[in-house]
Amino acid sequence: METNFVFNSPDDVQASLEKVDYISSKTITTAVFLADRLKKPVLIEGPAGTGKTELAKSVAASSGSRLIRLQCYEGLDEAKALYEWNYKKQLLRIQAQNLVTDADNETWKQLEEDIFSEEFLLTRPLLEAIMSAEQTVLLIDEVDRIEIETEALLLEILSDFQVSIPELGTLQAKRIPLVFLTSNNSRELSEALKRRCLFLHIDYPDMNREKNIIKRRVPEIEAALLEQIGEFVRSIRQMDLKKKPSVSESIDWAKTLITLGIHTLDTEVANDTISVLLKYQSDIDTAIKELAVNS
Repeated sequence: METNFVFNSPDDVQASLEKVDYISSKTITTAVFLADRLKKPVLIEGPAGTGKTELAKSVAASSGSRLIRLQCYEGLDEAKALYEWNYKKQLLRIQAQNLVTDADNETWKQLEEDIFSEEFLLTRPLLEAIMSAEQTVLLIDEVDRIEIETEALLLEILSDFQVSIPELGTLQAKRIPLVFLTSNNSRELSEALKRRCLFLHIDYPDMNREKNIIKRRVPEIEAALLEQIGEFVRSIRQMDLKKKPSVSESIDWAKTLITLGIHTLDTEVANDTISVLLKYQSDIDTAIKELAVNS
């Protein structure tokens, strides 16, 4: 099992992420550095759209690592997350053997060893990350969407970076992946899972960091408009909303305003385009009402 390090320091993490246009904070870069050095997964919690998934993608891109993603959902099982046997291929192999009778125990034993080998194994994201000889980043996205019983699938991997397969034994990681789990806090995760991870909370960025993020993603934006967007989004997030606008929605809004040829933000423009920022009619009504009062 190789334990090569990807990053030299938190500053190295920050510089690497900036090269792929991910503007991080000291807390984020320290967590990524420690994950690399301690070989521990990072559990990232926070509101939707604050860059949790993007962090894992950016770490992979900046380090030249292969990204392996497990998108979690209700009903996710071992066959989709870990592995399953290629039953059709196994059946063809049995037929090719042309067994005459099940009484031939020796022949069956040899065949059983053959069909339960890695050749007949269909790897899913978790096992794929364990078996990869190259440096990988394993993203377990929206882990809070799986049932608590399904979390047990993750515990052996996150503790020892290994997978136990009854027919093959224990497969250890050839090279320990960097592992990121994201959660939108839709349910409480188990203590057993949390114990195995470093913890990182990513909240909405402060206004200066958000402006830097928008500028990186929308380099053609004018400084005056960027300033107005930063102020406006900050004021919107202070309202009592069902879903506050995410960073990605701020970026989309900036692109929208530029596409429409807007150079200055006013109440009329905000009302006409606010559906890019807010995705619930009740939130749009609340924001428009607040804007009317404050204008």
